[in-house]
Amino acid sequence: MTSTGIRLHAPAPGWSVAADVVVVGSGVAGLTAALRCEAAGLRTVVVTKARLDDGSTRWAQGGIAAALGEGDTPEQHLDDTLVAGAGLCDEEAVRILVTEGPDAVRRLISTGARFDTDGAGGIELTREGGHHRRRIAHAGGDATGAEISRALVEAVRARGVRTVENALVLDLLTDADGRTAGVTLHVMGEGQHDGVGAVHAPAVVLATGGMGQVYSATTNPAVSTGDGVALALRAGAEVSDLEFVQFHPTVLFLGPDAEGQQPLVSEAVRGEGAHLVDADGVRFMQGQHELAELAPRDIVAKGIMRRMRQQDAEHMFLDARHFGAEMWEHRFPTILAACRAHGIDPVTEPIPVAPAAHYASGGVRTDAHGRTTVPGLYACGEVACTGVHGANRLASNSLLEGLVYAERIAADIAAARTRDALHARVPQPVPYSGRPAHPLLDAEARFTVQRIMTRGAGVLRSAASLAEAADRLERLHSDARDALAENGKTAEPGVGTWEATNLLCVARVLVAAARLREETRGCHWREDHAERDDTAWRRHIVVRLNPDRTLAVRTTDTADFPPTLPQAPDRARAAGTLTPQQEQ
Repeated sequence: MTSTGIRLHAPAPGWSVAADVVVVGSGVAGLTAALRCEAAGLRTVVVTKARLDDGSTRWAQGGIAAALGEGDTPEQHLDDTLVAGAGLCDEEAVRILVTEGPDAVRRLISTGARFDTDGAGGIELTREGGHHRRRIAHAGGDATGAEISRALVEAVRARGVRTVENALVLDLLTDADGRTAGVTLHVMGEGQHDGVGAVHAPAVVLATGGMGQVYSATTNPAVSTGDGVALALRAGAEVSDLEFVQFHPTVLFLGPDAEGQQPLVSEAVRGEGAHLVDADGVRFMQGQHELAELAPRDIVAKGIMRRMRQQDAEHMFLDARHFGAEMWEHRFPTILAACRAHGIDPVTEPIPVAPAAHYASGGVRTDAHGRTTVPGLYACGEVACTGVHGANRLASNSLLEGLVYAERIAADIAAARTRDALHARVPQPVPYSGRPAHPLLDAEARFTVQRIMTRGAGVLRSAASLAEAADRLERLHSDARDALAENGKTAEPGVGTWEATNLLCVARVLVAAARLREETRGCHWREDHAERDDTAWRRHIVVRLNPDRTLAVRTTDTADFPPTLPQAPDRARAAGTLTPQQEQ
C-alpha cells in the first residue's frame, strides 16, 4: 500500500487521546464493533458526527433480515441475496452473512433490542422485496432502526465506552510504514474537547454510513456526506462498486424541487399487501416480475420510472387504503405520521411516491474480516464494500451486514492486538503537516455537486449525461486545485467546506465507475446500454486516489473479489510463510 500523502486542509491537532481502537460512526455497525472491542478488553473510543443516535440506523423502518422463521434456512436467504445482487455478490461473503446472521440477531436481542412478537411470543416476521419468505424482524411496527439504536446506545453508555460526539473525522494518521495510527477529527461546539484533535490508535474502524447527500433528494440524514469513503481514498485505500447506488422506489414525493432528506415509505408496506398504481389506479408491476411489487428494488424503481415516462408523470402512487386505520396505526405508525405531516392520509388516499437515492452498495473494499487495503484500517456497514450486496442490496440486509461484519472486525482486532503485543508493535504517527495538502471547496458547492449528480448520474444514466457530470465535477476540482497552486488560496477550513470537499471526492469516483460500466446491471441503469453484459462486465470496478489527486480506475479479472493484498505480507510474516518475492 502506498499512501497518497493527501490530507484535508485543516489546523494541526491541538489535543489527543490514546486508545487501542477508534470506531468512527455510531450506527448498528459502529456501536456493535465498539461493544465487542470493549468486551475484548480493548481501550475503545467512539467518534460520531452528531449525537450517538443520529446516524442512518435510526431511520431504518422495515427491519433486519435473517433466517429465523419456521422452514426458512440460511441457504434460502443466500439464494435471494445472490439473485438481488445481479451476479456480482461475493458468495462467500453472503454465506458468512446468512449463516452467522441469526445468532448475531439473537445477541442483539440479548443486548436489549426488543422486536415485535406474535401471539405465541415468537419474533413476528414480515416480507419485503426480493425475499421469498417472511424473514424480516421488525420493532415498533416500522421503527426498527430506532429500537436497535436505542438498545446499542444504552449498552455503550452502560458499559462506559468513551465517546466523542459532534465530531467530524478528517483524515487517517499513519506511521512511517503506512500502518494505521489513528485519526484526526474536528469537534463542533463545547465539550470535553473542541476544535481539531487526534485519537491515536493502531486500529481504526470506519462505520461512517453512506453518501446519500451526494444527490439532491435522498432518504439519508444530513450527516451522510461520504466522509468515510473520502478519508479512505486519501489514505490510499481502494474502493469498489461505487456506481451501484440504490434508489429506493417508494419515497414520499414532496414535489419536483424537493431537496435534502425525504420521508421513506418502507418496502414492508408492499410486503403487507400495498399496490403500486398509476393515476388511473392501474397496477403496473404485474407482468414485469414474478414478485410484482415485491421484486428487488432495482426492478421496482425501473418499473416506476418507465411508467412515469410513459405518462409524463412526476410520480406514481402506493395504494394501501385497504389496510384500514387500525393496521396503519399499529403496523406503520411512523410512516402514517410522516404522510399526515405532509397533508396525505394513506388511510383514505393513495400515497404519491417516486424513487430517491437510498443506499450505496459499494464502498471501501474489505475482506471477510473487514480489513481494507490499508493495514490497520477496517470498514463495516454502508461505508464498506464486503461483496455482500453485489449490484443491488436485498431489502433489510444492511442492518444484518452491520451486525455480522462488526463482530468479525472486533474479533480480528483483538487477535491482531495479541500478535502485535508479542512484537511490541505500536504505530507512531508521522508528524502532522500543516500545509494545505488538499484544496477545499466553498460550503455552497455542496448544492452544485448534488444537482450535477442528480441530473447526470441519478436513476437514469447515459454516456452523454455522465460525460457532462464528469466535466462539471472536474471543473470544480480543477478550479479549487488551480487557486491553491497559483496563489495558495483555499476555502476556510470548517465543517461545511470539509463536507463539500468529501462529496466532490466521492462524486468523481462514482461517475468515473458509472461511465466505465457500459451495461445495465442491478441499480446501475444505463439508457444507452440497456442490457446486462456478463461477458464483459461480470466484474468489479476498483478505484483509488493517486498522489496527484487523479483517479486510478481498474476492473477485476472476474466477479470474485481479489484479496486485500497489502495486508497479506503482515499475516504471512506472522505465520512464518512469507516468501522472498512477497517480502519485496
